[in-house]
Amino acid sequence: MLRQFLVGGGVAVINIAIHALVMAVVIAVAQAGATTKVPHASLFLAAVMIPTVSVLMATHALEVMVWALAYSIIEAAPPGTDWMYFAFVNYATLGYGDIVPVPRWRLLGPIASMNGALMFGWSTAVIFEVMRKAMDRGVQPR
Repeated sequence: MLRQFLVGGGVAVINIAIHALVMAVVIAVAQAGATTKVPHASLFLAAVMIPTVSVLMATHALEVMVWALAYSIIEAAPPGTDWMYFAFVNYATLGYGDIVPVPRWRLLGPIASMNGALMFGWSTAVIFEVMRKAMDRGVQPR
């Protein structure tokens, strides 16, 4: 069991580091752009939110790749497993159950799910902050 917690915790820490770096950049860009008013607030909001959410989705995909790599290295599921699919199902907490981990690594699924849920929550908070900053830039009606 300790081995599962060490591997799962290590992968989770790598993902937290990836997420922290991307979130710092996203927030810095949002704060830097929040200094002047824009005439078309709704268009500006769309122009800010589309790349923001796209970057966050790409970040989550990268984090799933980290889980997939770890799963493949330790052979956490039966031979022939699609590691990306297995990692996405766990990370996104879908839990289809069509691929199950080998018994000695069965705690990695819940650890990956916990990691994914926390990263999705963090992303949601950042999306809200970026949206708030973008909306503050809009010209207010008189």
